[in-house]
Amino acid sequence: MEYRRLGASGLKVPALSFGAGTFGGRGPLFGAWGNTDAREARRLVDICLDAGITMFDTADVYSGGASEEVLGEAIKGRRDHVIVSTKTSLPMGDGPGDAGSSRSRLITACEDALRRLGTDYIDLFQLHAFDAGTPIEEVLSTLDDLVRAGKVRYLGISNFSGWQAMKSLSIAERYGHPRYAAHQVYYSLIGRDYEWELMPLGLDQGLGALVWSPLGWGRLTGKVRRGQPLPATSRLHHTADYGPPVEDEYVYRVVDALDEIAQETGKNIPQIALNWLLQRPTVSSVIIGARNEEQLRQNLGAVDWTLTPEQMAKLNAASSETAPYPYFPYQRQEGFARLNPPVSDAVRMHAA
Repeated sequence: MEYRRLGASGLKVPALSFGAGTFGGRGPLFGAWGNTDAREARRLVDICLDAGITMFDTADVYSGGASEEVLGEAIKGRRDHVIVSTKTSLPMGDGPGDAGSSRSRLITACEDALRRLGTDYIDLFQLHAFDAGTPIEEVLSTLDDLVRAGKVRYLGISNFSGWQAMKSLSIAERYGHPRYAAHQVYYSLIGRDYEWELMPLGLDQGLGALVWSPLGWGRLTGKVRRGQPLPATSRLHHTADYGPPVEDEYVYRVVDALDEIAQETGKNIPQIALNWLLQRPTVSSVIIGARNEEQLRQNLGAVDWTLTPEQMAKLNAASSETAPYPYFPYQRQEGFARLNPPVSDAVRMHAA
């Protein structure tokens, strides 16, 4: 397994990490994702560790804390061999203190996560969403306290807009607080909005992308196809309204290109979609999920090989969409492009 730096930090993370959203199985959304118990989870963790996947991502909101509990049981006795990543800020109840990133909520959420995970420190503690009602200075000073106390080692964010991330980084620099190292984002061949602003921001500011839902909310499994009904077993029957919207024809166009490359490579559609992400700028780790051992082993086939430049170009063309203003002039007009080279060119310039 390839290991990469998490953004500009010193933490090395595997190119693939495991998402524990299927652990626990409580509630309408997470129950549809999966209901892996501690025994099954331990087996999946065994397979991950054998393959070099050492980072496991969860959140307090996943199955109301049950995901953290199951993950804690699954890693018991080998805590020093894994990287634990969890998230907080989304509502855990209806009370006024059950959501957000206030000082009180963050301290309580951290203590609760430590208890459920059965550990005394969290490797990566992330804000699951931006809290517009809490001053950023309060958020960052609290996270600084948690780091200084040894309860948290690295910090990250998830689902922030560009201005929210940049303002937070600027305030952290002003007051000498720890900077965010990671941004957990939605990014896939059928969801490339990340590239318009957040990817250039990540490159400029050293934010490593941790990619969630890399298979487009389950649409790039190879089971969603033009002219065919959605399989009866697809979780999209229950979860489509929770996830990022996408037009059917767009999905079919991308799947057609994936089919062509599958014929050339002998790889399946999910493996190709994951491999494409692993070659994209700023991506530190792609988070894969699995409801069972078979799914996990299939996803592991995304590493130890590389799509050719021609195959990458084919997928880029099939999945390309016109960016909204103010981004589209920089993609389509020469004068704008001369002043702002594409991110891929900027990566090469940065490396040089």
